Amino acid sequence: MDNIFAFVPLITLILLALFTKNMAVSMVTAVFFAMLFLHKGNILSGTIEAFYDTLSDSSFQFCLILIVLFGGIIELFQQSGALQGFGNLISKYAKGQKKVMILAWFMSAIMFVDEYLNSITVTFSMRNITDQNGIPREHLAFQAHTMACCLCAAVPFTSWIGFSLSLVKDYGMGFEEYVKSIPFMFYPLFMMLIALLVAAGIVPKLGHLRKAYRRIEEGGPAFLDEGAENLVDIGSVEDVTPSPAINALLPIAVLVAGVLIFDNDLIHGLVLALACQLILYIPQKIMTIPEFFETFFNGAKGMTNIGIIVFLGFTLSTANEQLGFFDIVIGGVGGSVPPVLIPIIAFLLVAFCVFAVGGCWVVMLITMPVFVPLAMTAGASIPLTVAAVMSGICLGYSLCFYADTVFMCTAGTKVPNITIIKTILPYAAIAGVLSCVGYAVCGLVM
Repeated sequence: MDNIFAFVPLITLILLALFTKNMAVSMVTAVFFAMLFLHKGNILSGTIEAFYDTLSDSSFQFCLILIVLFGGIIELFQQSGALQGFGNLISKYAKGQKKVMILAWFMSAIMFVDEYLNSITVTFSMRNITDQNGIPREHLAFQAHTMACCLCAAVPFTSWIGFSLSLVKDYGMGFEEYVKSIPFMFYPLFMMLIALLVAAGIVPKLGHLRKAYRRIEEGGPAFLDEGAENLVDIGSVEDVTPSPAINALLPIAVLVAGVLIFDNDLIHGLVLALACQLILYIPQKIMTIPEFFETFFNGAKGMTNIGIIVFLGFTLSTANEQLGFFDIVIGGVGGSVPPVLIPIIAFLLVAFCVFAVGGCWVVMLITMPVFVPLAMTAGASIPLTVAAVMSGICLGYSLCFYADTVFMCTAGTKVPNITIIKTILPYAAIAGVLSCVGYAVCGLVM
C-alpha cells in the first residue's frame, strides 16, 4: 500500500494540470498529498519543516536568485527599448519563417552555457520577430525548450557537466571519458537535429505544431489565450522607443563571457550583465538611476508566481524521494540485467524519474551511482551507459510540464506549459524511439 502512496502526488499533479490548466492549484494539491502521506497526523509541522528544508536547499537558492535576476534584467531590456532595437536589427537580415527559426536555433546554440539563459534570452528576444513573420509562438517555445534541455548535456562546458563528473569520478571517469560518451547521447542529438530540420521545413509540422501553423494561415493570432494563469508579469512595451541593438547585444555578450570566465556560474554572468546595463543606459539618458532600479525591481516582482511554483516543485521533488519513489522505480534494477539491456533500461527509467520529480539534479545524484557500477559489473560499455543516463535526463526534462525550464519558456512566449509539452511530444516520441534503437544496437556491438 505504501508503494501506491508514492505515486499519488505525481498522478494528482498530472490529472489536475491537464484538466484545470492551473499549475498553482495542481502543485499545491500534489504537495498536500505528499505531505499527508509523509507526515500523517503531524502534517502541519511536517509541511512547515519541509518548506524550511526547501528554502535552505542550495539548488533552490540558486534558482531563486536566477529568477529574480532574470526578471529584472529582462524588464530592463524591454523598458530600455534594447530588445526592440535588437529585433529591428534582426528583421533586416532574417525575413521569412525558415530564416527566422534557423536564426533562433543558432541563438540557442550560442547560449549553451545554461538552460535558463537559453530559454529566457531566446524567447524574449525573438518573439516579436516570429510574430511578424507569421510563426506561431508554439514553434518558438518548442524549439527554445528543446534546445535548452538538450544542449546542457551534449555540450561539455555547462553547469550540468561539472555536476555529472563529480558523480562518476569515483569510477575513474573524467572529462575525457564524458566527451567520449557525447556521440552516444542519442536523444539530445536527435532532438536538436529535429528542431533544426523542422525550422528549415525539411521535417514536417506534426500534431499541435501543425494546428498552430494552420491557425496562423487562417488569420489567427500568434498565440492563443488558453486561460492559463499568468506566471510572469513583465511590463508592456507598446509605447517604448527602440534603442540601439548594442544595448541588448553587449549585456548578453558580457553575460556569456562572465559565465565562462567564472567557471560556468550563471549568477556571476547575470550580475555582470546587470552592471553592463547600468553603465550603458544611464549615460544614454534612457533612464535615470532611480528609474533603473525601479524597473529592475518591477521585473523581479513580476517573477513572483514562477518563484512560488518552482519552490513548490522543489518541495514536491524532495517529498517524492522521501516517499520511496526512487526505491520503487530503480530498486528492481539488479545484477541479473543482461548487459545489452542496461543502456535502454537506464534511458527509460531515468527519463521517467526526471518527469516524476520535475528536476534533473536529484535524479543524476541517485541514478549515476546505480547504473555506472551496474555497467562495470556486467561488462557493459561505461561511456554508453553514461550517455544513456544523460539522454534519459534530457527526455524527462524536456517533457516535464512542471520543470523550471518550461516555465522560463512560458515566461518568454506566453504559451502555457502544457501546450509547450503537447507541441514537443510527437517529436520527442520519434527521438525516443530512435534512441532506444540506437542503444539496442550499440549494446550489442560495444
